[in-house]
Amino acid sequence: MTTLFKFLIGAAVCAYSTQVLHAEDTKLPYWKDIQTVAVNKEYPRTAFMTYDNRNQALTGEYENSPYYKLLNGTWNFYYADAYKDLPANIEQPDANIAWKEIKVPGNWEVQGYGVAIYTNHGYEFKPRNPQPPQLPETNPVGVYQRDIEIPADWDGRDIFLRLEGAKSGVYVYVNGQEVGYSEDSKNPAEFLINNYLKPGKNSLVIKIFRWSTGSYLECQDFWRMSGIERDVFLFSQPKTHIKDFNVVSTLDDTYKNGIFKLNVDVTNHTAANKEVTVAYELLDAAKKVVAEGNTPCPVTADGQKSISFEAALSNVKTWTSEHPNLYRLLISLKDGEKTSEIIPYTVGFRRFEIKPTDQIAENGKPYVCLFVNGQPIKLKGVNIHEHNPETGHYVPEELMRKDFTLMKQNNINSVRLCHYPQDRKFYELCDEYGIYVYDEANIESHGMYYNLSRGGTLGNHPEWLKPHMDRTINMYERNKNHPSVAIWSLGNEAGNGYNFYQTYLWLKEREVKGMNRPVNYERALWEWNTDMYVPQYPSAAWLEEIGKKGSDRPIAPSEYSHAMGNSNGNLAAQWRAIYKYPNLQGGYIWDWVDQGILETDENGRTYWAYGGDYGTNAPSDGNFLCNGIVAPDRTPHPAMTEVKYAHQNVGFEAIDPAAGKFLVKNRFYFTNLKKYMISYTVKANGKTIKGGKVSLDIEPQGSKELNINLNGLKPKAGTEYFVDFVVTTTEPEPLIPAGHDIASEQFRLPIEPLAMTGHKASGKTTVSTDGDIITVLSPRMQFVFNKRSGLVTSYKVNGTEYFAEGFGIQPNFWRAPTDNDYGNGGPKREQIWKQSSKNFNVADVTTTTDGNKTVLTVNYLLAAGNLYIMKYTIYPDGVVHAGITFTSTDMKAADTEVSEATLMATFTPGQDAQRLASSKLNVPRIGVRFHLPSDMNQVEYFGRGPGENYIDRNASSFVDLYRTTADQMYTNNYVRPQENGHRTDTRWVELTRKGGKGLLIRADSTIGFNALRNSVEDFDSEEAISRPRQWTNFTPEEVANHNEEKAKNVIRRMTHVNDITPRNFVEVCIDMKQQGIAGYDSWGDRPLPEHTLPANKEYHWGFTLMPVK
Repeated sequence: MTTLFKFLIGAAVCAYSTQVLHAEDTKLPYWKDIQTVAVNKEYPRTAFMTYDNRNQALTGEYENSPYYKLLNGTWNFYYADAYKDLPANIEQPDANIAWKEIKVPGNWEVQGYGVAIYTNHGYEFKPRNPQPPQLPETNPVGVYQRDIEIPADWDGRDIFLRLEGAKSGVYVYVNGQEVGYSEDSKNPAEFLINNYLKPGKNSLVIKIFRWSTGSYLECQDFWRMSGIERDVFLFSQPKTHIKDFNVVSTLDDTYKNGIFKLNVDVTNHTAANKEVTVAYELLDAAKKVVAEGNTPCPVTADGQKSISFEAALSNVKTWTSEHPNLYRLLISLKDGEKTSEIIPYTVGFRRFEIKPTDQIAENGKPYVCLFVNGQPIKLKGVNIHEHNPETGHYVPEELMRKDFTLMKQNNINSVRLCHYPQDRKFYELCDEYGIYVYDEANIESHGMYYNLSRGGTLGNHPEWLKPHMDRTINMYERNKNHPSVAIWSLGNEAGNGYNFYQTYLWLKEREVKGMNRPVNYERALWEWNTDMYVPQYPSAAWLEEIGKKGSDRPIAPSEYSHAMGNSNGNLAAQWRAIYKYPNLQGGYIWDWVDQGILETDENGRTYWAYGGDYGTNAPSDGNFLCNGIVAPDRTPHPAMTEVKYAHQNVGFEAIDPAAGKFLVKNRFYFTNLKKYMISYTVKANGKTIKGGKVSLDIEPQGSKELNINLNGLKPKAGTEYFVDFVVTTTEPEPLIPAGHDIASEQFRLPIEPLAMTGHKASGKTTVSTDGDIITVLSPRMQFVFNKRSGLVTSYKVNGTEYFAEGFGIQPNFWRAPTDNDYGNGGPKREQIWKQSSKNFNVADVTTTTDGNKTVLTVNYLLAAGNLYIMKYTIYPDGVVHAGITFTSTDMKAADTEVSEATLMATFTPGQDAQRLASSKLNVPRIGVRFHLPSDMNQVEYFGRGPGENYIDRNASSFVDLYRTTADQMYTNNYVRPQENGHRTDTRWVELTRKGGKGLLIRADSTIGFNALRNSVEDFDSEEAISRPRQWTNFTPEEVANHNEEKAKNVIRRMTHVNDITPRNFVEVCIDMKQQGIAGYDSWGDRPLPEHTLPANKEYHWGFTLMPVK
């Protein structure tokens, strides 16, 4: 391995010897040349600013340096749809150009220039059969221009232009002279511009080609947009200055004492030898100097010199996500007695190791884990793209802080940068707030896929080695000193092979000498060039299996729990496995934020646009970029509560709940639980009957028994007892206020309720039939059923009509398809259940008298061929019980107890064939629906809440008494409307007017329900016939052959939140059960068997309607 290592490293260094390339070295235009990754660009270095006094430097704010000049703002701009249409000499100061204006930073496509395109893994300029390095001749170009003036006190200094991020092929001109070129759009491009400047006003032009050969390595799952995406600024340094530095700040084997190493590179850009002094100070949080040093540094003319320092520090305050303790490093350069520059940087002491544990797996070998400061941590992570719904890829600091606040308050401790390095400020905030960063090179060639043969994946194509190495080096050199960077990643979905072997070895050589951080790559799978196995989209079952079996390296899925629309089912089950096995060290949810762009329709209503909303027949993957656990405006989706619960750092177990014995587990790795308050509440049917608070001294990863006094709790009719635990902060933490809930749990106490007495009512009921209309009457009540339509059309009690516009109880088996439903083909596969919700036949209706009540039995013959039998027991006081049977699609005539008429209609050759076809299907839901008047919108229920939940995403939704409204139950931040607002395990739900009159629905056991100001059809994409479909349009042939018939129930329509307008009713859906939402992925994964409703089973359920006065 040593020989191979040396050979590959040598090859890599030869392939990437310098970033300085002169124009005469290439004949192709830079943007068409694979080997031209940069021209006259400075070698990448740590992001820092220079100051001339200590007080300025201690702030660490660039704006406080006199040698920093931000160029953000309004620039002149010229856009051309093809580079050949640019005016001649546009880069010249005296060119006569009809400039327009543009804001910098911000993509030009969201500012009215060009077309924003979204594709997932196809190249937007050639989605099918790409032929690298070929690029379209109709390559759009944007030209930015502004005048700059250099401050007088910068005279005699080196002046740099720094573009923090610009996409894709970037040319820089000063006063009409070409300065240089850059392609890596997600890393800085820095140019020394001294020789191009003149006194007074100078013209700066930045010409950007939308596509370059670099675009072949930027095939990420996000908006394909262009322009200046991050800050642009000038800064200056003395002619002899600090070029770069490298910090090693780790721990000894006790994990208490710090090991500090500092290497400083000094550059002399003068024609004379220089004798300078390099000094450093390391300050703690109280600004006390804990280490310092200085040494002379002779630097030859136009030369460079490296100086090293070392120090040992006792009992340092370590950096972790739980306690992000930082030190301030000040590096100064003295020229004689004068301090010529001071550079500040933050330092955190932490140690990364991958090593075996003492625990043995099923394979007989020790579990292997990633350790931070001696602890085998869990990475509770999300993937994050740069996204701002107003500016595109430009994310200002205040939006970053909002993201980190949400992350910290929802128990997220790590971010994977998908699939490129982020802005400088992002890392600084991660350092400050304690976020483990999984830093990823700006490499994804997904559109080439993974064939290792020549012409296949670019990762195994030697001609593409230089661009791969360039992007890896750019990432590493800028970010190497950040305390928060915990893992390096070679890229994403770009195949594996020679080029990734090289980049892996390059990084490992530097990390072995430095912080020894892991280097990962998901497409390496189990190959040698990844230190961890970081698969994508595993199931809970797979995690359980590999966790039990063991592995030769730690496992942390780089992407899992695909959060597209209403999703993230089974997340709690995945984390049960992760907590159980040491080698499972967490994972990264896909992903953080929906990438919708804010738009306004002709009526002034806002919505979030997605792929296909711009241009004409543009390539598109529709709303597949809306996969976040927060919406574009950062409002959390309902799944966030499940994320917070799954990630929580305090766990609870019931040891003997009847005796009030519970186990509290401290899942923190560096924090004693005594700093938090644990509250418990005992409730009977949602009403608090006792409670208390306790602080427990539990060491990290320890546990302790907690006993609660449950004396006096006795079984009562219809009464359930629960105990709720909540853990809260007692003092502020980074981004978390005092009193914030960090963990919670609920247990149902084993005190079974006594049986409730059956309903009794005085008076009597009568039945009348008028053609198809059956009416059940009493002096206080009217219940009307239409045999032709199969609907209960009226339910009136004491003069109050409960059903709006005759839309009474009817069978319901359909939900508006979620994104996951579309991904697994559900809408087409399960169409029969949509038809069964609309086209049911009444096979038979009977009425009988049972004492003073009437029993109305309706046998529905469904489109699926089976029966739905609804038995209404109607009491004189208006109470109605519905007992319901869903018969199996495998039903047999001899076993079916129905009337002869029903048997005759049901068991025919046609119906037999339909049942046979349907018996292999699952039913989306088994239930009923009806409409209430719009003013019966006050909702109170006893079930899981307070937010939306589903049977595979309700671990964080506790049973309690909740109050809300039908308007509030609508989840209005799914970018594409779909099924939403459901509640599970409901015992009863009451819908009333504000004055209190309304309807109570009490479950025989438990039910699920939705109560919204819209119908199922409103959220069903297929019903939005005025909206176009999400066509991919990847080729002219695809555009010409849009096939509406084949697309039906397969391709989603282009619906948005502004398509949803509240109706003049409340639609109530009462379900025995609704299937799960799934979410392991969004392109095939279905709900787990335990979360489905197989059609070939028989189901019995029921509920009671009770008028509320």
